[in-house]
Amino acid sequence: MAKEIAHDAPRHPEADLQRSVVQALRVALPRSAIIHHCANEVTEAGPRGARRQAILVGMGVHAGFADLMVLCEGRVLFLELKAPQGRLRPNQQAFRDAVLSQGFGWALVRSLDDALGALANHGFTTRIAPPARRPAP
Repeated sequence: MAKEIAHDAPRHPEADLQRSVVQALRVALPRSAIIHHCANEVTEAGPRGARRQAILVGMGVHAGFADLMVLCEGRVLFLELKAPQGRLRPNQQAFRDAVLSQGFGWALVRSLDDALGALANHGFTTRIAPPARRPAP
């Protein structure tokens, strides 16, 4: 029996955006590209969730790690996805700064156009044309 989805279920704009971005990257990038999401947070509350998070940290989970990592043709790009009003947490800012200081690409993504633009800005070869950039006002 199929599970019904409630029409009043909470919306998850960042998760919806991430699914859209992953689908678009799979189309845009060469088949050899690796698009990876590292689930780096436990959302379970209480002592059990805290124990699980401690285990993950001991196994190498890094606080603030970007939502997506793209590896393609010798390039590495980290993408942090945020809803339109979402803000970077301090550990995400620290991760961004560490990545950039080591010469890797990092981009804040609030839309599909942002993701495709980040590929173009960081020299990724794609199978589709990047979105047109509007001149600054």
